[in-house]
Amino acid sequence: MTRLFHISDLHFGLEDPAALAWFAHCVKAEQPDAVLITGDLTMRARTHEFAAACDWIERLDVPVTVEVGNHDLPYFNPVARFFYPYRRIRRIERLVERELNLDGMAVVPLKTTVRAQWRLDWSKGWVTRSALDKTMAAIDALPRGTTVFVTAHHPLVEAGTRGRALTRGGETALRALASRGVAAVLTGHVHDAFDLIKETRDGPIRMIGAGTLSQRIRSTPASFNEIRLNTGAVTVRVRNIEAIPTPDMQIPSIPPDALPPRDPAEPVAPVGAVPPVDPPVH
Repeated sequence: MTRLFHISDLHFGLEDPAALAWFAHCVKAEQPDAVLITGDLTMRARTHEFAAACDWIERLDVPVTVEVGNHDLPYFNPVARFFYPYRRIRRIERLVERELNLDGMAVVPLKTTVRAQWRLDWSKGWVTRSALDKTMAAIDALPRGTTVFVTAHHPLVEAGTRGRALTRGGETALRALASRGVAAVLTGHVHDAFDLIKETRDGPIRMIGAGTLSQRIRSTPASFNEIRLNTGAVTVRVRNIEAIPTPDMQIPSIPPDALPPRDPAEPVAPVGAVPPVDPPVH
């Protein structure tokens, strides 16, 4: 059996110290096979926020892979955003978009963050062709029969809702991943847990979302997903400080706008953005 702890949206700068300490204790006591972090390590991508996030992640002392989220791109420094967006996360660069291979199971990253978009709201996701090609190549290189989980920050599509243009390229990405028999796509961003099946023209695919370990809770308390893979079966338990049962923690569909609560102080991107570009890790 393989056991994974899936966390998201730590938001250092507005983190929940009690939730982070509780999760770290769970990791130390239970030693999962890996911790998967699906983005938004910080609130504003500031140096001190990344330093605190890196300190905490490095103390987990188990295999870790990290996705970056929209909050992890600089808000107030356009030069940094476009030319060296992840300089402040360099301490854990080895963990960013890291593929994990664990006894017949693999975790493969899919980038959904871009530096700019042709729409006002830059917080939303975009799967570029180059990002999808990179993920698909990694999946195709795995040994036949490998159980694959894909990690991303943004949910790739809305399920059961009629929301506002969630992740561009997400539907195409889900079809491609379904065609490869991916076990599940693990994401964050919306601050509530979910476990949904999306039907595509290339078959069904499972979408699993983690809640938040920050103070920016939405409709459920701070939580993380414990994912177990046992003889091909994937089970999800949403663990939370208040010990609420998993079915009550999982929302039945991704919220209509697929966004966590907006901070009034959060800047809005200017009109006239440049086309999407995958930012380098360096």
